[in-house]
Amino acid sequence: MEEPKTVKTEAHVWIRDLTGNESVHGLYLAKSKRLGTTRRGDAYLSITLGDRTGDVEARVWEGAEDMDGLFSEGDVVEVTGRAGTYRNQIQLVLERVGRCGRVEDPDLFLETTPRDVREMMGELRQLLSTVRNANLKAVVDRFLADRGFISLFKKAPAAKNFHHGYLGGLLEHTLSVCVLVDAVCPHYPELDRDLVLCGAFLHDVGKTREFVFNTHIEYSDEGRLLGHMVLGVSMLEEKLAEIKHFPKELSFRLKHIILSHHGAFDFGSPKRPKFLEAFVIHALDDLDAKLNGLGRFISLDRKEGAWTEYNRLFERYFLKGMLEEEAPGEENAGEPDIGQGRLFSS
Repeated sequence: MEEPKTVKTEAHVWIRDLTGNESVHGLYLAKSKRLGTTRRGDAYLSITLGDRTGDVEARVWEGAEDMDGLFSEGDVVEVTGRAGTYRNQIQLVLERVGRCGRVEDPDLFLETTPRDVREMMGELRQLLSTVRNANLKAVVDRFLADRGFISLFKKAPAAKNFHHGYLGGLLEHTLSVCVLVDAVCPHYPELDRDLVLCGAFLHDVGKTREFVFNTHIEYSDEGRLLGHMVLGVSMLEEKLAEIKHFPKELSFRLKHIILSHHGAFDFGSPKRPKFLEAFVIHALDDLDAKLNGLGRFISLDRKEGAWTEYNRLFERYFLKGMLEEEAPGEENAGEPDIGQGRLFSS
């Protein structure tokens, strides 16, 4: 059997650098595809292509049905076509698209945290070393000593799409929530700081098993069937089984923090926070996730002017720059906000 062709990627043109009216030839990840028909009944292929700098929409107008069978969603594809603009957005019109073989640099398609992983891990370890409760410290130390867990924890994303959806994102998010805990707890002396800090570290550990990531981020089988909260409780129970005479009430509190940190049934939590420390972790987790997700949405927006494209998740536009002064008598034609609606579930 012939070995798959290894494709080199030296001349890759990043999606963020694409401009209108230029030829494009290179490798991209086919994140989604859909075969549709025009009003005249002609077939066309709609594809979302991605690399670690962003996504771009592409269309195949000629030979769409034939090319649809040449690759699947999640494949790395080699494309030839031309970039243009449609409704003020970059769009590719492709002449050829097909699945390629092995790729020398799979990280080409997965964004990585902008922060230094070693430095983040060192900062997290330093924060966790301040836990004084002997039982909580024993739990933390067992996770930190688990080389297999730490290897995944340093590389895993925190989500597939909305927030910290890149390699190292789970570590970056966890550290950020722990730093917020360290800042908030002195303001509320009634809180058990050790419990909040330990809970912040543990709240998303199940994501090391919820996601798989090679050329793209996808849910694992157990991630789809169980979810990261159930997986996190299972991982915690494995560590607790190694600790003699661990207080039952404390184990209940740690498990409750994991199961309630999304805050509401609608957002995927099987339980809602039922004590102060659980409320704090939910609030800080929610804050960090939204600021990261919205910050990235705004920074990646290509629409001209002060306002972003419409954000379907939050059901509103976002202000990304300085407002232009309106001429006398000119009215604002913007659409009103209509409520936030459902947000992310992971």
